[in-house]
Amino acid sequence: MHLLRTLTISLLITSCSSSKDTSDEPSKPVQVVLNTTMGPITLELSDKTPLHRDNFVKLVNDDMYDSIIFHRVLEGFVVQAGEFDSLRQANLDSSVIESLDYQVPAEFDTTLFHKRGALGAARDGNPERASSSIQFYIVQSGPQPDSMIVKGEKRINGWLQQHYATQAPENKMWLDSLNFALEKDDYKLFGGVYDTLSKIAKDFEDYEPYSIPEYQKEIYRTTGGTPHLDQN
Repeated sequence: MHLLRTLTISLLITSCSSSKDTSDEPSKPVQVVLNTTMGPITLELSDKTPLHRDNFVKLVNDDMYDSIIFHRVLEGFVVQAGEFDSLRQANLDSSVIESLDYQVPAEFDTTLFHKRGALGAARDGNPERASSSIQFYIVQSGPQPDSMIVKGEKRINGWLQQHYATQAPENKMWLDSLNFALEKDDYKLFGGVYDTLSKIAKDFEDYEPYSIPEYQKEIYRTTGGTPHLDQN
C-alpha cells in the first residue's frame, strides 16, 4: 500500500454521454481511463450525478489531473487524489489552482452507494454537503460483516440527523456561525459551533431515518465497501 503514494495520474476521455445521439439506444455513461504507474483504471461517471460528472469531465479535458499523486492512501478504506498541495507539486500555475476554489452542489441518490471500487467526490464539513471541486476517492474496503453494516447505518443516520438539525430554521444562528467560521478559516470557532450543533442534533427528530437496502447489504457482505459513507 505504501507504493500507492508514488502514483501519478493522467486521464483520457474515452466516451461521453453528453454528445448528441440520434439512435434509439440509450447513451452510455462517460468512461475515463485513469493511467497510473501501476496500471490503468477505468472510471465510469454516473448520469445520476450530472453536476459531478460534467465537472470531472472538464477537469480531465483541462489536464488538471496530469502527474499528480494519490495523497491519501488508507488500507482497507480509500485512496484519494486532488489535494491542492499535490497540484502545486505537479507545477500547476497558481492562478489555475485558485480557479479551483469552488464546490460542486450535493447530489445524492439512493441507488449509488459505497461498494468496493466506487468513485466518490470528497468534501469537508460544510453544511450544504457540497463536494470539493477536484478531490476524488476510490473505495477499496473489503467484505463487511453484518455488525459493521449495522454500525454504518447508525453513523449514516447520525450524520443525517445532524445535517437536518443544522438546516432547521430554529438553528439558523448556529448555521450562520458555522458558515462564518468556514469563510474565515477559523477552525477553532468551527469546532466549537460544530460541537454545539452535534449536541442539539441528538434530540432532533424531524428527518426520515435511512435504511440500507438489502441488496446493497449483500454487496457489502460479499464484494465489500464502506457503508457508513452512504447518503452523506
